Formats: sequence, structure tokens, C-alpha cells
Amino acid sequence: MNGWSRLDAFLRTDPRDVGCGETMAVLHAYAELAAEDPAAAAERHPGVSVHLRRCGPCTIDLEGLLAAIKLTNP
Repeated sequence: MNGWSRLDAFLRTDPRDVGCGETMAVLHAYAELAAEDPAAAAERHPGVSVHLRRCGPCTIDLEGLLAAIKLTNP
């Protein structure tokens, strides 16, 4: 990805995207809710949902939490 590609991606960022910091601050709660009802999690935390659609590393963290929740709550 060159400088122009990064700038273009930044400019296309959804204004509702709360970013990595806020996502990480509530990801545990988002994951608990998403494990039961993904739509409810997206409705309760719309900015986090938007962020997770665009951020691979945060999505990987969410997937890890969801896997841990499934293991502990079969």
C-alpha cells in the first residue's frame, strides 16, 4: 500500500467508526453480547460494529474472544 492508497482509505473511513482504542475498551462486552445475539451487539455498539468491519486486527481479537466464550459456555 503506497501513501496515496493509505490516504484514500483514511478519507473513506466511516465517521461512525470509533477507532481501535474505544473498540478495545468495550470489546469484552461486545463479544459477550455478540455471542448471544450479533445484531443486538451491533445495535448497542454501532461505532464498534462499523470499526470491526474495517479493522482486521480488532476483528481477530473479537474472534478470539468469541472462541473463548464458546469454550467456556458450551
